[in-house]
Amino acid sequence: MAWNESGNGRNPWGRGGGDRQGPPDLDRIIRDWQQKLGRLFRGGGGSRPGPGTAGPPGPASRSGLAVLGALVVAGWVATGLYRVDDAEQGVVLRFGQYVATTMPGLRWHLPWPIEHVELVNVNEISPFNKQTRMLTADENIVDVDLVVQYQKADPVKYLFNVRDPEGTISDVSESAIREVIGKSTMDFALGEGRTEIGQRTQELIQETLNEYGTGVRITTVNLQDVNFPDQVDAAVQDAIKAREDRERLSFEAQAYANDVLPKARGEAARRQADAEAYKSRVVADAQGEAARFEALLKEYELAPGVTRERLYIDAIADILSRTNKVLVDTSGSGNMLYLPLDKIMENRGMLPAASGSGSTRVTTPVTSGGTGSEPDAATAGRSREDLRNRGAR
Repeated sequence: MAWNESGNGRNPWGRGGGDRQGPPDLDRIIRDWQQKLGRLFRGGGGSRPGPGTAGPPGPASRSGLAVLGALVVAGWVATGLYRVDDAEQGVVLRFGQYVATTMPGLRWHLPWPIEHVELVNVNEISPFNKQTRMLTADENIVDVDLVVQYQKADPVKYLFNVRDPEGTISDVSESAIREVIGKSTMDFALGEGRTEIGQRTQELIQETLNEYGTGVRITTVNLQDVNFPDQVDAAVQDAIKAREDRERLSFEAQAYANDVLPKARGEAARRQADAEAYKSRVVADAQGEAARFEALLKEYELAPGVTRERLYIDAIADILSRTNKVLVDTSGSGNMLYLPLDKIMENRGMLPAASGSGSTRVTTPVTSGGTGSEPDAATAGRSREDLRNRGAR
């Protein structure tokens, strides 16, 4: 059927004419509900009032309203019941103002909107991670991965003293780790200093949060990782290698010192002992010489001439025993003398031991003929006489 054709009271969506159904009547629906409620409160008795009339409520109607009101009030009062778990504490607020803190168990407060309860878990340990980049005391860049664990120790302070507790903890933790790392060297932060840095950071965070009154207790602060940025990785590896070389050389030097020092101490002790022995020997020799001189002095006082001659003879004998001697007799002829100096020097070099042993070396005198012979008795006698005369003088 075309749109411009007559449909005999029909349309595409249904029948026309007297059988056509329109949208529901809202006024009629409301009146039907009012009548049903009225019959309920009147207990279902009495004549049904007309659409335009309303009878006065009877005793049954008032009783129904009272029961309904009691049920509503009971339900409203029941909304004030709440349960606090073992790990929680309840903070009761009356018109937004703190009233009391409740412990675990079944509790009740004035229903909303008069009071309401904030439940805070005081045993739960809440962790959060903080990653940041900072400078060390020796001006090196490091990336720090910090993990902080905390508890809500005081629920009232946690709820009311700080607007954003978690944000405050994050900011305070970053500030604390920057301060501690800024006072530490790179080697300390990368090596044995992580535990100490974590402890100092925890103390600083707790002190600051206590000043703010956050009601938070820091349980643990850990440095998960301390690394260098990728841009400086090559330089860092060189620095690490240099540090390892320094430690290796330090160990080698310590080992060398441990080996040399005992030997040096032993050598020093030995030389000191030798010096003490030399001192004792020199002192003993000096004391012996002094005693001998005193004995000679006594003898000299008793017989000066004899003692003087004897000392002279001993001195000459000692001196001549250590020297080469050449005796020349020129009284017999006036021929030219020939002295075989090369032979004399050879004999001197060949007989050092004899002179050192105290034996007297006698060299054959060279005569005018160039040959050596034993001195005669007259010559020996004259030599002894000359010595005696010298001693007498």
